[in-house]
Amino acid sequence: MKTSLFIIIVLVSGAFAGLVHGTVNFAIVEPYLEQAIGIENQNLFASGEEEDTPEFWVEYEGYRTWQKSGQILAGVILGVSVGSLFGIVFALSRNALPGNNDIKKSLLLAGIMWFTLYIIPFLKYPANPPTVGEGETVILRSILYLSFIAISGFGAIGFYQLSKRLKNNKKVVALLGYGIFISAVFFAMPENPDKITAPMTLVNEFRLMSALGVTSFWASIGIILGLFWRKVFPQQETTHYS
Repeated sequence: MKTSLFIIIVLVSGAFAGLVHGTVNFAIVEPYLEQAIGIENQNLFASGEEEDTPEFWVEYEGYRTWQKSGQILAGVILGVSVGSLFGIVFALSRNALPGNNDIKKSLLLAGIMWFTLYIIPFLKYPANPPTVGEGETVILRSILYLSFIAISGFGAIGFYQLSKRLKNNKKVVALLGYGIFISAVFFAMPENPDKITAPMTLVNEFRLMSALGVTSFWASIGIILGLFWRKVFPQQETTHYS
């Protein structure tokens, strides 16, 4: 495999998947984000922190226009960074993944990473709209969420490596071990420090749409990278580089 081709298909795959993610977010998450920010503005007016003036709305509309215009670009940038990680993991694990073609292998890996790096942390620290969370706790919340992602990801790698050392029922033992491990971590990690004061209907719908947006990324990266890989490296081993 040529390293230059590998880098190109990984970056292009990540960019396209990020484009899908950003577009889906703009279409299905943005309306709920708009509602949440509207509630937040009303709370600011009620508390006296801001005044309901034309100047406020001019500044607000300018900020939101800038934010919306950069949403798809942000998705592409995020897609390239996460897609690069996905490409490296796929290259290293392709031969060990079950499946009779690269698309199935890539989708399977995407599903595993979606579950371990997104779904499990999401269940502990689900996405919240802007009306949930204090500014003073944003750093703590970010540390908790990223820590859980790292623990889940490295835990999955560790039990996968353990499974290769076991002879009998290795997959079952590894899956069971990971399940016990991540369950213990799930209950040991601190809860989200902020109370939910926004309407639960809005919060739950926002979380659902956010989950669909992220899922669209992992499905896209699995399909796109698999297609590119099958096209560019139809007969190549992925564990050797030139």
